Amino acid sequence: MTASIDAQALAASLKRLEQDSADAVLVQSLQRVMDACTQLFSIDGAGLMLADENNVLRYVVAIDGPGRLLETAQIETGEGPCVDTFVTDELVMTDDVVNDPRWPALQEYMAGRGVRAVLGVPIHLSGIPVGSLDLYRSTPADWDPSEQEALTRYGGIVEAMLAAALSAQKAGELAEQLNYALDYRVPIERGVGYLMARDKISHSEAFAVLRAAARNSRRKIGDVAVGLLESVTLPGERA
Repeated sequence: MTASIDAQALAASLKRLEQDSADAVLVQSLQRVMDACTQLFSIDGAGLMLADENNVLRYVVAIDGPGRLLETAQIETGEGPCVDTFVTDELVMTDDVVNDPRWPALQEYMAGRGVRAVLGVPIHLSGIPVGSLDLYRSTPADWDPSEQEALTRYGGIVEAMLAAALSAQKAGELAEQLNYALDYRVPIERGVGYLMARDKISHSEAFAVLRAAARNSRRKIGDVAVGLLESVTLPGERA
């Protein structure tokens, strides 16, 4: 599939959102970004997930029911393109999530749910990944390089809105979880790296191990990561 993007419309949309972000309520501003994405591109839905205090992605806004379902499915299964986007800090895409072997649990969950092609764009604060902008189509399709580039720019708008809201202390209940994500991302990444080397597993698998250890011990993932780096063991493991 070859996309045709109206450069003038793209520039006007981005400029409008940049002007809006300074004085609008945060969630309303973020919702406008989702609306703009669906209006300008040949996509059927968009949503935003941000990391909570356990470094687990949580739904913030979505354009429609299937979009919310996609985000909920990834939260419940702990896998998917948008989870990988957050964990690896890279653009992650699939032309058909229902037939992509990378996420078997998500495949089963999303069968017949109206979501097929998915693109995840990493969202940063202070250069640290804190979430994922999620875009989808209801039919299988490739993501054109020009679409990837343009949608990444919308990710930049989201980042600017979050940064401005935090700076102006207008982020509300999102502030605490975002600040925690910023404070603990480095030790979490170091903990993931240690588990990758120790257990010979992938980045996503190591992140899942760390998250499971936090959940089982009823502790925050950042605290578990710090403990792992200090003692080289996870809760419940023998030294």
